[in-house]
Amino acid sequence: MSDTARHRILQVAEDLNTVLATYGGGEGGEKGYADGTGTTARFNEPQGLALVPAELREKLGYDVLITDTVNHRLRSLNLRTGEVRTLAGNGVQRVIDGDNAVTGNANHIPADAPATAVALSSPWDAVYSREAGQFVIAMAGTHQLFGYDPVSEIVSIFAGAGVEGLQDGTAEDAWFAQPSGIIEARDGSLWVACSETSGLRHVTFTRDEHGHQSVQVTSAVGLGLFDFGFVDGDSQTSRMQHPLGLAELPDGSIAVADTYNGAIRRWDPAAKELSTLQRGLAEPADLLVEHSTGEDPRLIIVETNAHQLVRAAIPAQAQKVDEGAITTARPATKLTGGTLEFTSRFTVPTGQKLDTRWGDPTQLKISSTPENFLLDGAGTSQGLSRTLVLNPEVQEAVLHITARAAACDGTPPTAIFPSTPHATCTSRIGVFRSSSPVMPRMRANLCWICGVLTRARPVSL
Repeated sequence: MSDTARHRILQVAEDLNTVLATYGGGEGGEKGYADGTGTTARFNEPQGLALVPAELREKLGYDVLITDTVNHRLRSLNLRTGEVRTLAGNGVQRVIDGDNAVTGNANHIPADAPATAVALSSPWDAVYSREAGQFVIAMAGTHQLFGYDPVSEIVSIFAGAGVEGLQDGTAEDAWFAQPSGIIEARDGSLWVACSETSGLRHVTFTRDEHGHQSVQVTSAVGLGLFDFGFVDGDSQTSRMQHPLGLAELPDGSIAVADTYNGAIRRWDPAAKELSTLQRGLAEPADLLVEHSTGEDPRLIIVETNAHQLVRAAIPAQAQKVDEGAITTARPATKLTGGTLEFTSRFTVPTGQKLDTRWGDPTQLKISSTPENFLLDGAGTSQGLSRTLVLNPEVQEAVLHITARAAACDGTPPTAIFPSTPHATCTSRIGVFRSSSPVMPRMRANLCWICGVLTRARPVSL
């Protein structure tokens, strides 16, 4: 298990309390970054753990892959020797790395790039996919799924366009929003907890007659960034709130740690219905199905805010809950086809300064649904101003705008954060529609964070 707040990995006995081995954290739960053995290794808020397939462990030399979230790295753990090594990530948060997000294409990773030279962003969970032949990583910070091939040691973008939101489609076109939990089902498909859309996503694989594999992403639960609640029902009526963890139950249904609702939910892929298994938990964040000889399978629940692991029976009869659905959407902004001058205003917080070590640290990423709403101005580039040319024939559309800026303490290059070269400020700007002639000037109030992931807020237009 990952003991995130103490920056360590624990191996515990069957009583779920006795600690058998500790990796990282030192003597007092110290965070940092260092490879090493046992408690000499250092992590920074590790989250996800993925077992290496048994047939690969001897060849690779490790048993567990760890998502070292705030270090923006993938680490390995050998359970026999206690050795911790770095597999991928250079410690720079990908959303502001000058080589692939500010001055270039954030979705491009050179095929020959060493894994430890590739910038990652808040990897949250991982699973080995036998269909894909590699680990698939829930890369929360870039709203994507990454791939890591442990044999070739190659990092790739597995799925997601890098746009925060909910959109089904091919691996290249799909949108995620802070993917957090990921599991492989017995049929080889993947399930993803898409926390910012309070959604459950399904990743399936098909092969054509020539053996070429294609990947498709669909939504079981979730409507978008501003829809959440506590309602059982089908795909259109059911609601969750910021789910983080998943497990496949013996009958093939999917148990979901519905974190902010304090509940364990159950998605039945055959009936396409969401129900509730258990309530009253203190922000459950992950799940594991435990199989014991002579006993019925049970759930082990990570009850985060109670700082404990608990066992729970899997109920034969699910509950039916309806406590209301909530949509937090901005009113539509009336626009007309023509030119829209967009500016996002950013003021560096007191005591901070723009981090210009890699050039201009600001960036706008703009897209639309449908895509033909923007005749010009879509894409990612430096700066916080953009001229958008709107299609007058599109009567209703959604603009997706992400503004980013990087600032740091101290005088570069002697910043206070040596292990996190620069912090990131990220804001997601409101969703609005086109209908009649108004040309507003929009202002973005960026939220300030320091090297960690935060929930983006819609802001005033």
